[in-house]
Amino acid sequence: MNYVLWVINRQPSSGNDLYVKLKYMINTAQRLNGIGEYYFSGKLREIEKLNREGEKIISLGIGSPDQPPHADVIRVLNEESIKPTAHSYQSYKGSPVLRKAMADWYMQWYGVSLDPDREILPLAGSKEGIMHICMTYINPGDLVLIPNPGYPTYRSAASLAGGDVSTYQLLERNNWNPDFEELKTLIGKKKPGQEWVLLFLNYPQMPTGQVADKRIFEKFVAFAKENKVLLVHDNPYSFILNEEPVSLMSVEGARTHVIELNSLSKSHNMAGWRVGMLVGSKERVDEVLIFKSNMDSGMFLPVQLAAAKALSLPPSWYNQVNSIYSKRKLATEALLDELGCQYSKKQAGLFVWARVPETMKDGYELSDLLLYNARVFVTPGGIFGSGGNDFVRVSLCAPEENILESIARVKKAGTLKSLKHV
Repeated sequence: MNYVLWVINRQPSSGNDLYVKLKYMINTAQRLNGIGEYYFSGKLREIEKLNREGEKIISLGIGSPDQPPHADVIRVLNEESIKPTAHSYQSYKGSPVLRKAMADWYMQWYGVSLDPDREILPLAGSKEGIMHICMTYINPGDLVLIPNPGYPTYRSAASLAGGDVSTYQLLERNNWNPDFEELKTLIGKKKPGQEWVLLFLNYPQMPTGQVADKRIFEKFVAFAKENKVLLVHDNPYSFILNEEPVSLMSVEGARTHVIELNSLSKSHNMAGWRVGMLVGSKERVDEVLIFKSNMDSGMFLPVQLAAAKALSLPPSWYNQVNSIYSKRKLATEALLDELGCQYSKKQAGLFVWARVPETMKDGYELSDLLLYNARVFVTPGGIFGSGGNDFVRVSLCAPEENILESIARVKKAGTLKSLKHV
């Protein structure tokens, strides 16, 4: 504990020339060193400030669905919430109704059979699951592998758990798929005595939009078995602009080496509801539950029952959601064409990932130019790792008219060449 002496005021009546006060400066835990505030936390404050000043920023940065859940989902929430028995603590493993709905959903859409009582653990959002897994399996100094570019929470959660984080590269020239020889080399660097290595993967990928196929999943599982790797597959985007949702759990023998996270945030427009799931073998579920049961006391029951309803929605629900995103994606591609960016039309998920023009230093420069000159915000790819430095990520979670207005603003601001001199 450090002490800083502050001179506050003179108080003649006290007989002392100066009145002094000790202010305690309490050091934060070393585990926070190097973590930093989440990028969007600070950037959104800046955008809020600009909006308060009347700037009316169009934000195409965050992947938070702007459409509501299905009306029947909200109806179930309302009906269940008024029941006097709905407000007590819930099971740490979640409602049997929700677990059964999750098992049925996995069978219907992924062709994966799960035991709802043994192989499914409901979560307050899959982001919670990332932290739970890290705290369950990572010892101080353990090697953890995360993709570059990739979701920043993988690094921060693993670091908070004390892990030694290394990145494996996802390269555009390799369709954003990993080099398994590089993975093997990285695993060889694990500390003496470390038996298993935790490896995060994410398909459809965020931020690149790369879709998985059965072949790459089979390679991952085979690699995990050969090298004592526990795979953590983060799978929240498989229903967005993707005609063939795939689960890593569908690969034969995956259960022994795979934990999969999934979520209703994107697929069912329920980001703020915080409903996700962890699926894996009984052993993995039981292990994670040891940590989770000490962190929370279960989700509000009406939310769980409404989530169960969401998981039972027919294919027409997903078609409706994707019809909206398809139109927005076309408008976003027109925006990127106006900016001179390059991108693949085969991306899935809530974003379009695009390489910035060669005239730009990096994605940060393009992002700032758009924000300060056209009042449009897109995410610089560098926040997802050095592999994203030359890219930007544009969210589809904004009305089509906002995206079209962004194009008009860019045109009004001038070409990229002139923007650089504004």
